[in-house]
Amino acid sequence: GLHVDLSISGCSDSDGEMMYSLDGEEKWFADFINHRGVDPQPSFMNHFRYVEGAYEQAVANQQICRSNLKNSRVGMKDIPLEN
Repeated sequence: GLHVDLSISGCSDSDGEMMYSLDGEEKWFADFINHRGVDPQPSFMNHFRYVEGAYEQAVANQQICRSNLKNSRVGMKDIPLEN
């Protein structure tokens, strides 16, 4: 059958998110507070492992996201809220 694969990545000035899921079940997420990738699958199942460096890539993506957020704010500074 068909499966639904989802990846979420986002940031704000003070927070960030990076998560992968399959069919509504979380497969992996970046825990930026504890500085590690988390595999939340139960111990009784075969775990799918992400490649070495997945957490480090999530950290790099957060830095890019925050830089893009800053650039967007600068670029939108003088645009009026309404026409």
